[in-house]
Amino acid sequence: MTFVQMLIIAVVQGITEFLPISSSGHLILVSVFTGFEDQGPMIDIAVHVGSLLAIIVYFFKDVVTLGRGGFASIGIGEAPAERRLFWWIVLGTIPAVIFGLAIKMGFLNGLVESVFGIPIVEGDLLASIRFTDLIATNLIFYGILLGLADHFGKEDKTFEQMTWRDGLIVGLAQALALVPGTSRSGVTMTAARFLGYGRFEAARFSFLLSIPAVAGAGVLIVPDLLKADSALLIEAIITGAMTFVAAFATMAFLMNFLKRASMMVFVIYRIVMGCALLYLF
Repeated sequence: MTFVQMLIIAVVQGITEFLPISSSGHLILVSVFTGFEDQGPMIDIAVHVGSLLAIIVYFFKDVVTLGRGGFASIGIGEAPAERRLFWWIVLGTIPAVIFGLAIKMGFLNGLVESVFGIPIVEGDLLASIRFTDLIATNLIFYGILLGLADHFGKEDKTFEQMTWRDGLIVGLAQALALVPGTSRSGVTMTAARFLGYGRFEAARFSFLLSIPAVAGAGVLIVPDLLKADSALLIEAIITGAMTFVAAFATMAFLMNFLKRASMMVFVIYRIVMGCALLYLF
């Protein structure tokens, strides 16, 4: 890859991963509009690892709290409140794991073919759906949901008050983000806002919930990293580092923005972009 391609991928991923506007959808659209070759799974994981490091650095105190809860769960230390939060985050991760495996192993193919009439090509569900239509529809639909949640949702809960029910509901919402155009941060913030979390707390909840999923994806690519040639490894490191910078800056902007403004600007962006894609394609 050229440096320009790595820079564009890193900036797009870093910005859209945390804004509720769909990072996967934007990365796919980058390849559609620029003609760049697919960057491959290693670069995909590199940009997500860069995003993960940004979360860990920005929310370091919360990460330490969850880590203390994890250690308490195996008998190291006494931290009942932290242990509870740790397990609710784990619980919220399970739906995405199950849904991801169901897609990967083709368990949903028959259901999609019979209900939606979409022929599954070579056993690949997502590859069988027109990405532009899918992204556009999801941008609009989940954008409207985000707007409704942000307008009608209460603001009386904090992350420390999370229950197993809240963790599971937001986790189920996170599973939907495996489909491009949905936005992991967007759909989890939507669910959290409907549950009564304030804008800042919904974003905080969303980002902390992403840590296990992104870390798990990083672990899966370790065998490929060990076999990769030095040139590809260097590309991945550079792209991941640039993603970290863009992601950290975006996160800092968003968390400050949500303290004083609504999510309506993101709702409008999603609807306008979705309509533009439907018109263009």
